[in-house]
Amino acid sequence: MTTLDYRTAFHLAPIGLVISRQRVIEDCNAQVSMIFGYPRDQLIGQSFEVLYPSSDEFERTGERIPPIMVTQGSYSDERIMRRASGELFWCHVTGRSLDLSAPHAAGIWTFEDMSATRRVAVALTAREREIAAQLVQGKTSKQIGKTLAISPRTVDIYRGRLMQKYAAGTATELVQRLLGA
Repeated sequence: MTTLDYRTAFHLAPIGLVISRQRVIEDCNAQVSMIFGYPRDQLIGQSFEVLYPSSDEFERTGERIPPIMVTQGSYSDERIMRRASGELFWCHVTGRSLDLSAPHAAGIWTFEDMSATRRVAVALTAREREIAAQLVQGKTSKQIGKTLAISPRTVDIYRGRLMQKYAAGTATELVQRLLGA
């Protein structure tokens, strides 16, 4: 009979788990390797940047996390991420810092692959991916603008581009298409 300890639970968890320091992967479980397509030993010691579609998205997300984590105690979103193969996919990410005064210092993060229910159907720019991720969470242009530090009008312009790319006639139809419905 196998003794269940925290380390065994971490490595066998049915969701991707990462322990990080300063946005560098200190440890991860087998599920993270499976989700992202990297061997575990190739991820350990790597910056989270390898999991993002672009350096720009890595930087902007990193800037968004601390104020939210400080006020709410954790951070959670749905975003487009990148596998080792280069394939882009939707991922639900949740994190908690061990020290809220320094949110990136040390934390635990979960990753859940959403590609079975949500597809990245069209080529999107980094900013379009960020706006799409906010839209599927039901946020308004004003809320998205505040989160991304851009004007609501700029959000509307990107929403229009997304509607064109997804051939959506309404905002509701766009969200449905982004969700893969």
